[in-house]
Amino acid sequence: MTDSSPATAERSLSTFDAAVWDLDGTLVDLPVDWDVVTRDVAEVFEAAGFDATGENLWQFLERADDAGLRADVERTIADHERAEAPSAERLPSADAVGTFEAEGVCSLNCEDACRMALERHGLSPHVDTIVGRDSLDVWKPDPAPLLETVRLLDADVERTVFVGDSERDEVTAQRAGIAFRYVSDLEPGPAERNEG
Repeated sequence: MTDSSPATAERSLSTFDAAVWDLDGTLVDLPVDWDVVTRDVAEVFEAAGFDATGENLWQFLERADDAGLRADVERTIADHERAEAPSAERLPSADAVGTFEAEGVCSLNCEDACRMALERHGLSPHVDTIVGRDSLDVWKPDPAPLLETVRLLDADVERTVFVGDSERDEVTAQRAGIAFRYVSDLEPGPAERNEG
């Protein structure tokens, strides 16, 4: 049986007025060493007297509020992201940015890193809003960041597509009731908007 829900329906990209892009792995490759980030975040917990044995970065993020360490953890991660953003490599899908009436970025990276990476590759003029990991109190796959991006774009949920590279992105779109495309499946879609 074919699922024809808004989040999975295979519509031509030319039928969408707005696009929301994930950042890392979708528009750019942000060369952050996440193992080093996880180690540094573990040190934040350990310095505050918490056991950090065997935890991954997402587990640390989930524990940060209860531990009263959200600001310190966020700052530690964001420092790494900002340091690497100027070295971010542009990915082929970035060529499609600027072909929709409204475009935004909804990312698990901090807002600053997103902005820096977009500016590095001249994409900022085409991106109307950025919602990063630090923009709200929740992050993907909670649908709130994606829905907030669409709201800030003043776009119609049914005429918006979310483009990402991970299952987390797909789940986010499904929960938000927004069409989703894997970035690897984009071609030759963006070219459709440039014809005529």
